[in-house]
Amino acid sequence: MHICLKMHTRHLLWLGLLCGSGPALGQTTGASSVLPTVTVTAPADLEALPTDAASERRLSGETLNARPVTRPGEVLEAVPGLIVTQHSGEGKANQYFLRGFNLDHGTDIGISVDGMPVNMRTHAHGQGYADLNFLIPELVDRLLARKGPYWASEGDFSSAGAVHLTYADRLEKNLIAATGGSFGYWRGLAAGTMQLGGGALTGAAEIERYNGPWDVPDGTAKYNGVLRYSQGTADNGFSITGMAYTNRWHATNHIASRAVDQGLIGRFGTLDPSDAGDSQRYSLSGRWSRKDERSADRVEAYFVASTLNLFNNFTYYMDDPVNGDQFQQSDKRKMYGLNASHTTFHQLAGRATENVVGFQLRHDSIDLGLFNTVQRMPTNTIRTDHVEETSASLYLEEKVTWTDWLRSTAGLRGDLFWTGDTTAFLPQPKAGLVFGPFARTEFYVNAGLGYHSNDVRGLAQGAPLLVSSRGAEVGVRTQAVRGLDSSVALFLLDFDSELVFAGDSGDTAPSQASRRIGVEWTNRWRPMAWLALDGDLAYTQARFRDGTFIPSAPALVASAGATVGEETGWFGALRWRYFGARPLTPDGSVTSGATSLVNARAGYTFESGVKVTLDALNVLNTQADQVTYYYESQLRGETAPVADTHFHPVEPLAFRLTVAKTF
Repeated sequence: MHICLKMHTRHLLWLGLLCGSGPALGQTTGASSVLPTVTVTAPADLEALPTDAASERRLSGETLNARPVTRPGEVLEAVPGLIVTQHSGEGKANQYFLRGFNLDHGTDIGISVDGMPVNMRTHAHGQGYADLNFLIPELVDRLLARKGPYWASEGDFSSAGAVHLTYADRLEKNLIAATGGSFGYWRGLAAGTMQLGGGALTGAAEIERYNGPWDVPDGTAKYNGVLRYSQGTADNGFSITGMAYTNRWHATNHIASRAVDQGLIGRFGTLDPSDAGDSQRYSLSGRWSRKDERSADRVEAYFVASTLNLFNNFTYYMDDPVNGDQFQQSDKRKMYGLNASHTTFHQLAGRATENVVGFQLRHDSIDLGLFNTVQRMPTNTIRTDHVEETSASLYLEEKVTWTDWLRSTAGLRGDLFWTGDTTAFLPQPKAGLVFGPFARTEFYVNAGLGYHSNDVRGLAQGAPLLVSSRGAEVGVRTQAVRGLDSSVALFLLDFDSELVFAGDSGDTAPSQASRRIGVEWTNRWRPMAWLALDGDLAYTQARFRDGTFIPSAPALVASAGATVGEETGWFGALRWRYFGARPLTPDGSVTSGATSLVNARAGYTFESGVKVTLDALNVLNTQADQVTYYYESQLRGETAPVADTHFHPVEPLAFRLTVAKTF
């Protein structure tokens, strides 16, 4: 933000007196003299920056970390309309819901951290699997959220939305924190920055343990570390980052409602105590950037090695009445990638113009396994696969400021995929218009084509490698009321083939074409420097193109919150999240319940840098479900499969106390 002041010397006199540098008392000045323009630069509010769509959002790490959350991935719920939940052990990827999608573990929401895609193609546990358990929220500098297929730089899995998290190159202060809480939760974190060789070395180490309220304790054991060396700035500089994460846990998966109703187990019980999992992720990434008045370049490269083993039993004794139906899903992969872009800033017929050409390359080398198991011991190999999958993407985008009230964006993206003897290419035009500002209000029109990729293993059954989506959005955003940022977006999104979660196999599979029509209303209000309020409402009608319901597609999502406090002294937060009822069958005859949760935070920051925080999770001790499914299963002693609802309960009221020190 730039403030230009044309000051007479009498104004400068008072400014000088306030700063202790004015003339001596009684000294006279020429009151009619006009001094040169003075430019004062202040930090811009990230959340208040202009956007290219009503639904686009930028959020600071400070905003994300002010929210009391149960698990790391829940910081993404700062994105309006996004639900982040869990239906298994704490090491498994979260389950996401957005814009009327049950996104399972990431089917149509593209997530990246420092330019590295988190979504996994052709994954053992579902297409687009996006595990964010390696995220350290305290390191996040900013978040960029985009919705709809209107963005030339956004590719696979991003039709419903894309969320990009960026870690800070440098931490303003070093941090040591320890957390202890209900159900055996404890966490230790150390993070800091030191100067080294003309740059900065930033590191963080995290250890976490958690049992949860489950009859069979989760026994979560997580170790996590980040080390980054950087020089310069985000626009002109470079960084090299290494990450290492490992986790293991027991898993209380979603359970059959009738087992609880019959008293066989309690709400926090399990029907297979040996369900479990382990996961590892190691990465090395680099970033180089350069920018001046005429152009900008950015190159990101990454290597990720990850493994996952999941032992699940969702149908109990339906396939094997003697030994049970537990199975193991194994995923081991190496992922290599490159993102590069060149931007030029110039004049086109006297109009300010920005042209971007970008290139993205990704290769996955994957070993997959599916095995029958009994108490995690393999008894039979169902199938093993080795997959080599590569994609190359080129995109062009032009932004033109035609007048002080009209700017446009036009883009074209092409994605080429190949695996084995199969190739697929998909061109995708994108466009957007912004009208305004008129009285600090802007109007938006956006449209474009997008896609998601399918599991390569499904090609033999006739599934296409790439599936097209088409979306459009109109919206308005206003900052006319001081301190209030409010927007409304109306959207439509079509898919040629929906990816649907299958509860009995714990996987996703292509289904028929679908359509979603919805509205989002987002509000952020800061009436005073120490008080921030927000409220969001999203409603979506989701249907298959034959008119039937899409199972687990939420219609209504809402949230509201208040955050209070300044740099020192008392602070707090109160958050409410509403996850509406969902149809569980195509005919809508079976539905889930709605879930309404309240989390709270209170704490005090001392001038010495010591900070004490108390989080209360599920303050009202609501008895509800995190996730609900409807499918057939068979309990021990039953002679035939039974169609039933299966649910994963919300954890009861829990407290977590954190003591942190910055220096």
